[in-house]
Amino acid sequence: MEELINFDTIAQYNDYNNNPTPHPLVNIVDLSKANPRTHHRQRFGFYTIFLKEVKCGDLRYGCNYYDYDEGTMVFVGRDQVIGRESKEYFQPKGKALVFHPDFIRGTTLGRKIQDYTFFSYEIFEALHLSESERKVIQDCISKIETELQHPIDKHSKNLIVNNIELFLNYCIRFYDRQFITRDVVNKGILERFEKVLNDYFASVELQLNGQPTVGYCAEKVNLSANYFGDLIKKETGMSASDHIQNKMLDIAKEKMFDPRKSISEIAYELGFRYPQHFTRVFKQKVGVAPLDYRRLN
Repeated sequence: MEELINFDTIAQYNDYNNNPTPHPLVNIVDLSKANPRTHHRQRFGFYTIFLKEVKCGDLRYGCNYYDYDEGTMVFVGRDQVIGRESKEYFQPKGKALVFHPDFIRGTTLGRKIQDYTFFSYEIFEALHLSESERKVIQDCISKIETELQHPIDKHSKNLIVNNIELFLNYCIRFYDRQFITRDVVNKGILERFEKVLNDYFASVELQLNGQPTVGYCAEKVNLSANYFGDLIKKETGMSASDHIQNKMLDIAKEKMFDPRKSISEIAYELGFRYPQHFTRVFKQKVGVAPLDYRRLN
């Protein structure tokens, strides 16, 4: 069985990397201070952002592997597991921003932390920084470090939280840029998404399991659900779930022209367990009920 190292507190992770604990709920960890070590899988009980300055080989995240280069950023959400088993020794380098959910509770950042969907991306969907972007990130880290070195006062928490929020907002901007600069790759994903939908709606799975989920489609194109959803929204202006629903509606409209099929039969063929649900969705999206649509056309 693989060994899993659990870090429930910031202090535990600081100790593991030979770093002090200036604050119990937040820190910028200098990974170069850590002793050379072998690879292990690790679980973090807090948010962790790695800014790597050395190639560390293949990292496993879930069931996937990613060989990342220098200057990439990896985001790990609370209770997620990252790493791999290996006897090979390496010297960690770079820095890690770590902050506990308790640190941001009651703040604006705490209320919208779920909006930063890259904490749920897979490791192979890391953020690759340009030189200018890297300088911006390093500036944000420096500001947080300065506050952590300052004696704690009534301003400390607000200033650190605000700088973490600024840091994360820049990461959103840089991910948007990454989506754009990988335009050719993204177009391939859109084509594969369309094929996944066509194959699914033509298969028996539709009636057996209902309509495909965003997670199902993401898995078929080898992306995490959140990254896939963000990519589709950036590329098309529509959510992935809207694309799935539109595909269903297009097929439903085509089926309406077969007078031998009742609305209930069409609903069941499209994976709806209850025809009333199909009628409600159709009317909400198209503007008229299925029977009225059939009469009008």
